[in-house]
Amino acid sequence: MPNSRPIEELSELEATLELAKLARTIAEHDKRYYQDDAPSVSDGEYDALRQRNDALEQRFPNLIRRDSPNKRVGSTARSGFKKVRHAVPMLSLSNAFNRDDVQDFHDRICRFLSLKSARELTIVAEPKIDGLSANLRYENGTLVMAATRGDGQEGEDITANILTLDDIPKDLGAGAPSVVEVRGEVYMRGDDFATMNQRLMEAGKPEFANPRNAAAGSLRQLDPKVTAERPLRFFAYSHGALEGLALSSHLALLDRLRAWGFSVNELTQSCQSVEEMIAVYEGIQDKRATLGYDIDGVVYKVDDYGFQERLGFVARAPRWAIAHKFPAERATTRLNEITVQVGRTGAITPVANLEPITVGGVVVSRATLHNEDEIKRKDIRPGDWVVIQRAGDVIPQVVEVQFDKRQGDPEPFAFPRNCPVCDSPVERPQGEAVARCSGGLICRAQRIERLKHFVSRDALDIDGFGDKNVEAFAALGWLDSPVDVFKLEQRADELRTMDGWGPTSVDKLLAAIESARRAPLNRLIFGLGIRQVGQASARLLARYYTSFDAWSVAMHKLADGDAVIEAELLNIDSFGQAVVVELQRFFANEGNAAVVAELGAIMDVEPVEAPTETGSAFAGKTLVFTGTLQSMSRPEAKAWAERLGAKVSNSVSKKTNFVVIGADAGSKANKARDLGVPILSEQEFRDMADGKIETSSDLGTAPVETASLTSEISS
Repeated sequence: MPNSRPIEELSELEATLELAKLARTIAEHDKRYYQDDAPSVSDGEYDALRQRNDALEQRFPNLIRRDSPNKRVGSTARSGFKKVRHAVPMLSLSNAFNRDDVQDFHDRICRFLSLKSARELTIVAEPKIDGLSANLRYENGTLVMAATRGDGQEGEDITANILTLDDIPKDLGAGAPSVVEVRGEVYMRGDDFATMNQRLMEAGKPEFANPRNAAAGSLRQLDPKVTAERPLRFFAYSHGALEGLALSSHLALLDRLRAWGFSVNELTQSCQSVEEMIAVYEGIQDKRATLGYDIDGVVYKVDDYGFQERLGFVARAPRWAIAHKFPAERATTRLNEITVQVGRTGAITPVANLEPITVGGVVVSRATLHNEDEIKRKDIRPGDWVVIQRAGDVIPQVVEVQFDKRQGDPEPFAFPRNCPVCDSPVERPQGEAVARCSGGLICRAQRIERLKHFVSRDALDIDGFGDKNVEAFAALGWLDSPVDVFKLEQRADELRTMDGWGPTSVDKLLAAIESARRAPLNRLIFGLGIRQVGQASARLLARYYTSFDAWSVAMHKLADGDAVIEAELLNIDSFGQAVVVELQRFFANEGNAAVVAELGAIMDVEPVEAPTETGSAFAGKTLVFTGTLQSMSRPEAKAWAERLGAKVSNSVSKKTNFVVIGADAGSKANKARDLGVPILSEQEFRDMADGKIETSSDLGTAPVETASLTSEISS
């Protein structure tokens, strides 16, 4: 039974501890009810726990947990699903928020492809369904595997649950390709959602917050019988792996999907200009409220598959697609207090603590205020009534103050000059908007945030090691640096005696930690939380140095001021001075360097090989492009070279293998000639890429004279 002590007598600390216990207890009862079909308490006892939790959250809205019972139904039991590696990554999309963003997207594609007329480009516009992405694999026409998107590289096996959906054909019939992966969105219609919630309410069961949560929770039930009872549907919109079928365009794929029996959204249209793209977007937005299912924008895709292949990908998104999001939903509420939080890089971020308000189907009680300048510019003060929106329908932010509701003349917020956690001075580098704690790793907040980042999905991806566990283990003195994550096995016996931890949950956590010992170099680099080093930069570093040892040696040299390594890093295409400076600062810190060295000793860091293509003459080679190319743009040439396994650099050195020159090539061609680096014409580059020329020795001359190349291009 719940605590009987009056809630108004509880301190924040006592409320925090009780909410944590209630979350664990209710989750366990949900598991027994939804998964095991063996409830261990009466409905009345369960309801009392929920009511106590609700009352605590009402009294202390700032303490509402991410795993609050009010944010879920049943138990997703993530660890109950087998992991599946996607044959073709399921990447995310870049976002556009206005017409200028859409115009920039269209212009970039035209420049990249060197199109003479924008009318050569056909764009397909389709509604962006707000559901759960799924990948369905068919072999010889039969559905053999279904998986969630997961982190884009690896998802969860939900085959048994997907087989319960009437919208999904189990066999594609005669003439199906040997392999096809159909991708789409599992969703729930609004009327079905309302009916289902009504049944749950009448049965005394907790309701879902919105259709998307309902779809996700229903699809990820351990018992397929539960999924079968839920009104789930599926829209197909793309493919992954494909063998035994040649398609020329996205529209051709959609026609084939319809023929196989999939539902394809009827609002999908082709466009020949930005004006038509915007018109489709506005038309779909006007219909949004009457569709019967949730959408949060429009996705634009290049129709021609040949163009898609040439455009390729950048970081985690394709160059050939973008999501044009609908304007964020807004609401008005009172700002009770402004506090600050300290991030893993020391960034001091002001936070608005709000009267809880529902925005876009989600209860919001906190919103970012970005930085000190933003607070001053908008003149935001405690006690103000403010307009809140969820940026990109995700991150809550304060849009503006309703000055007509301001009472009196409240004091402006005083931005702290010392860190609220470690009391170190707060510094704001000249020219930067963000103020930072100068305490580094002596600041407990930074240590904890770095540890959360280290175990997060995009870093080491340790299943079951959430933010709350990091905080709890750090409070016990078990976690101080990333190295300590791999020492938790020494605490196994103590952990098994703690409230909420049983033998099974402890064993699963330790197994996940042990699995994380073997991690790709790029994930480890990203997981260290070095400022300016995001996922894209981490991949570039991993590809350039390939192994942990090579990267580590180079970083120590950089910390010692090695100009050669600095120049080497700056030569990596798209690498900037800011990244190099932060790498140097990080490794100049002896504590950081020691942590990296110890991680290298206790982990099995997998080398990252550059992508290669069979027969590629450029695999592992370093290329520099200079001058104006005629048959393709420079960005396309660089992307093509990288797909063939090459490293693309910005400047010529003795380590450069080839310099590819176009018309009006200048100093880079001259430097290549001086260093004896082979020079390729645009046509020779294309021939080597296509395998018509196997090595530079087949070129006849190396280096080749610029004049002869220019005349060759002209002819």
